[in-house]
Formats: sequence, structure tokens, C-alpha cells
Amino acid sequence: MWKKSLCLLIPCVLIAYYCYAPIPHEIEQHWELMMIWSFMRIQMHIAPLFEMLGFRPFPLLEILVVPPTSDENVTVTDTLFNNVPVRVFVPKQKSSTLRRAVFYIHGGGWVTGSAAWDPYDELGRWMVERLDAVVVSTDYRLSPQYHFPTQFEDVYDALRWFLRKKVLAEYGVDPTRICIAGDSAGGNLAAAVNQKLLNDPEIKIKVKIQSLIYPVLQALDMDLPSYRENSHMVIVKKQQMAEFWSRYFTSDKALLEAMVANQHTPVESSHLFKFVNWSTLLPERFKKGHVYTTPIHGPSELAKKYPGFLDVQASPLLADDSTLRRLPLTHILTCQYDVLRDDGLMYLSRLRAADVRVVHEHVEDGFHGILSFGSSLLNFRAGKREVNKYLKWLKENL
Repeated sequence: MWKKSLCLLIPCVLIAYYCYAPIPHEIEQHWELMMIWSFMRIQMHIAPLFEMLGFRPFPLLEILVVPPTSDENVTVTDTLFNNVPVRVFVPKQKSSTLRRAVFYIHGGGWVTGSAAWDPYDELGRWMVERLDAVVVSTDYRLSPQYHFPTQFEDVYDALRWFLRKKVLAEYGVDPTRICIAGDSAGGNLAAAVNQKLLNDPEIKIKVKIQSLIYPVLQALDMDLPSYRENSHMVIVKKQQMAEFWSRYFTSDKALLEAMVANQHTPVESSHLFKFVNWSTLLPERFKKGHVYTTPIHGPSELAKKYPGFLDVQASPLLADDSTLRRLPLTHILTCQYDVLRDDGLMYLSRLRAADVRVVHEHVEDGFHGILSFGSSLLNFRAGKREVNKYLKWLKENL
């Protein structure tokens, strides 16, 4: 009898382990979110095995890939911009005037994601239908096969190609109405390429808007209040974010271990902490009695071997004020239940201090990835609400 009970108990415990998540009561559709989270946890547990066998770490997510299918409203094409794969969405209806454009960069922790994933494909279609915009959704090579700065360079190469006058004219784009947008790791890349554009003498076109959706913006301090409060939150936990960051730069586990302990920045780079000091950059309501402690310095050898985590092209929050003050109108979306919340809030503070026009939307019942959860595939009410608000804002301001 006890053997049968044990056989029943073990699978029940495993199911509970994979399904349960400490989801705040403010977030709706608990059970749906827990089911999605359990699928993601299975992915994360089998990822090392696939990596060891030489495959991409998240093969099950390939079920999200959809072909470039045109319909009565939009022509969808997969092509190359300067040898970088992109998916282009163009309105079918003829226009007597030039159209606005959105250059979009997907998220996925630099390790997964694709412009061909169903939520990103649908977002591109919605932008065409509601904004009457041309949309370029770019891909980039992923870690662990490729490390920084490959992802940044791929996105920048595709963007520079798109911003050529000949290409904009081919797609009927108004060069004064261009937005560069991205979510999560894509928000990181959007912020980084916007900064680099400022000093590129070959690019004469000025971007009108940068839109950063729950962006990850710094790799120096992983002990922010948002990391503490949401360390075990669904979608992206503190441990996962450390893994995403470390994989972005190297497969060496030494960097991951140092990042998890928040002991990876060498003493000679301690001057950079002023750019990410949450005790001075976060609004009072987000400090919530947290006590700031200066991160413990790590060995210089790590920074010498993997200098990328100290590079402004990987951590846009490290940009100086002279760079920030030249940036365009900026839209930042943050979510309360997200380890990356404070990255966006600190960038918001720094941009406002540099007299940049910034529009901030904070989703009180939001979690990381909420816009993707508004897709027809996932069908979360809060996600649909936020997608509608986001597209309305873009239409009014781009």
C-alpha cells in the first residue's frame, strides 16, 4: 500500500513544484500564468542538456514560430538587411503620403526569441493596422553560440541599412517619423543603438522616438529593490537574469557565480556605480525602506577577460549625461512585478535630469513580458489592455 501511495505522491510533488509560483493577488489569471510558467521551467531545466549536445538551449519554443503570411491588410516578408534577417510588415492600402515606421527588436535574454514568434508577428500586424506604419522586426544572432557584441552589431547593422534614404524611399517611410522600439533584451539593444546613432557621422536621419519596454539596462548591480522583491517572480527571476547576462558575455560559469553574488565589478570600475546608484535615482515609493549597500568588488581578472559587462553598449545606463541629453523623445514601460523594473526607473530619472522628454507608463499589476501576453495566443486581459494603450500612444506621438 505504501508503495502505491509513494508512486502517487512523487508525481504530485513534481507537478506542484513545476506549477506553483508565488504570484501576487494583483495579477489576474493566476492559473493560466502558472501553467505557462511551468512550461518555461521545464524549458530551463532541459536547456543545459541541449546546450551540451550542441543545440540551441530552448528548442521547444520553436513551436512559437509562424511563417511570413500576408493577408488583406498587410504584406509580410522575410528578408535580409545587410545580411541580418528581418521580418517586414507593409500596409497593403495605397497611401498618398509617406508613412511612419517602427524598427522593433525582440526580447528573450539574448539567448532566445525571434521576429517570427507568434506574439511578435501579431504585434507587427497590429502596428500596421492601427498605426498605418511600416514595421521592421529584426532578428540577431543569439547566445550561447554568439556573445556580445555580436547581438548589438547585428541590430545596428540592420538599423543602419534601414535608415538609408534609398531603403526608406523604397518602403515609403517618412524619415522624420521613425521609432526604434524593443522589449526586455530588445529594449536594451534599442537603448544602445539609439545612443550609438548619435555619434555615427554616416547617419543623417534623426529618430523621433525610442520606446523601451521593460528594458534591461545595466549589469553592474543585481541587488536593486526590484531584484530583491521579485527574486522568485514568474517569467524572469533574479537567477535567470544573472544567467542571461553572463551568457551574453561568456559561457564561463565564473562570471555567472560572481553576478549571482553581486561581486563581479572590479574596484577600478567603482566610479561607474554613480550611474546605477538606486539610492539616488529611484523615486521614494520604489525604495520602500530598502537599504542601499555598495556592491562588493570582484576580481579584476573577470573584467579583463570579459569587459563587455562594463561596456556602455551592453549597459546603456552607463552613458554620460552629454550623450543622454541628445536622445529623442523616450517612452519607457515598467512593471511592478519585474526584476528589471528599477533599470527602467533609473534610466527615467537620468533622462529627465538630462532634460530629455520622457513618457513613463508603470503597470501596477504588470509582470515581465506583459505585452507578449496580450497576444491572441496567450490572451491575457491585462496584456491586451497594455497593448492597446501602447499602440494608442504610438499613434498619437509618432
